[in-house]
Amino acid sequence: MARRSTLSVSLTPELEKFVSSRVGSGRNLSANEVIREGLRLLQEQERLRETRLQEIRRDIAKGLASLDRGDGLDGAAVFDEVLSELDATAS
Repeated sequence: MARRSTLSVSLTPELEKFVSSRVGSGRNLSANEVIREGLRLLQEQERLRETRLQEIRRDIAKGLASLDRGDGLDGAAVFDEVLSELDATAS
């Protein structure tokens, strides 16, 4: 079993009420379990954020490489085309 350490934390009254309601409803067995579940969710959220950030960086690198090869589009021309299509749709 993994070594566990004790850490004291201060909760706002709202968070304390939330923890108590989770335990009181039987959704969690103890306040410790509620906090551990919350920390696991935070870890997962951070992992997903980091994964998404890496994906965005890869996409940016691909886009920059595409521009370096001359595969880019003229931004003004693209906007003109989009605006023309919007005008045609509005008519």
